[in-house]
Amino acid sequence: MSKPDTVRFRYNQAILVAAVIAFIGALPLANARTYLLPVLLVPLAVGVWAWRAGTDADARELRLRALAGQRRIGWERVVELVTDPRGRAVARLDDGQQVVLPAVRGADLPRLVSATGQELPDTAG
Repeated sequence: MSKPDTVRFRYNQAILVAAVIAFIGALPLANARTYLLPVLLVPLAVGVWAWRAGTDADARELRLRALAGQRRIGWERVVELVTDPRGRAVARLDDGQQVVLPAVRGADLPRLVSATGQELPDTAG
């Protein structure tokens, strides 16, 4: 269960709807021949990924969630947050590694930083 001070970023839920439609559409194909049953696993995996994948941030850490696992990164390891040319948010770590934050866009960076409890510097002046 997430705490109220946790900021959650998830992919658009239209992906989940598309996976359900693809699963229903693949049912006749899978029922035609038993060796085609694994075809149902593709939309099922996409649906689980769409439901689960994303980034959670709180004052202590970032949690990057994928289809089958998660990675925790403490804020003390994050050197900077930047955007890549595709508009995705990237965390640069103290060991030089760059980690793309799932479901976080560059425009979401202020909301992500607010989860740490720190203020963004005023760049308007």
